[in-house]
Amino acid sequence: MTLNNKTIAFIGAGNMAEALIRGLLAAKTVSPEKVIVMDIRKERLSYFAAEFNVRTTFDNATAAADANVVVLAVKPQQMSVVLAALRSKINERHLFISIAAGVTTERIERELAPNNSGTGGKARIVRVMPNVPALVKAGAAALCKGAHASDEDMAVAEAIFSAVGVTVRVEEKFMDAVTALSGSGPAYVFYVTEAMAKAGVEAGLDEAMAKRLARQTVYGAAKLLVECNEEVEVLRRKVTSPGGTTEAALKVMSERKLAEIFVAAMQAAARRSKELSGG
Repeated sequence: MTLNNKTIAFIGAGNMAEALIRGLLAAKTVSPEKVIVMDIRKERLSYFAAEFNVRTTFDNATAAADANVVVLAVKPQQMSVVLAALRSKINERHLFISIAAGVTTERIERELAPNNSGTGGKARIVRVMPNVPALVKAGAAALCKGAHASDEDMAVAEAIFSAVGVTVRVEEKFMDAVTALSGSGPAYVFYVTEAMAKAGVEAGLDEAMAKRLARQTVYGAAKLLVECNEEVEVLRRKVTSPGGTTEAALKVMSERKLAEIFVAAMQAAARRSKELSGG
């Protein structure tokens, strides 16, 4: 889907907003004059104007007034204040896309309702859980739609997030699981990479060399996994020669129940996501 006829306002000028704008402009999915960025930080707005030649403003309502699509790229604790500022300025043309972790579509609909009636509004909401690799156009984003969003709205959101990675559609009840898997997942990979480098140092390698080898190993394995079109189990078996070094290492991981640890860790992340959403 083309977004050439859409004007997109980003409420919040953080790293994810920057990644999305960079990706959209690089892919020529939108032109700079069709992007509006709002933030309260003068230095961030100056950066966006200089780097991307997009429109900037300090005011939420001004950003939304000229937009068809409003990307809510603010922290969860800032959401209520932002929605209150937008409530009286929106109409049926607006599509809202939220990337705030733990904030449900129902809550956004309710807080955008006229007079904040508490009964829920008709605003069209798409909720997205992106992840940090979007910064290098290798993101994974899960999308779900609110009660009043259409398939066309979902396609618009997919066009935006496809500029920085891959997208999948899920029901909102699965967003906590997505948060635990792909939202928090990059940190798990970073943690394992740290552990690999540390083990290399303890085995006698120079620290800089151990870090470089660990980083490249994780990068190469991920690239192979994405590009070779084989199941991860098949790739693991190919690297694991019977009686070899890899088998010895994996045996220790199995004995220490590493897989079970990962499951428990992700369950903890999912529980925390649910707590943050008030569910």
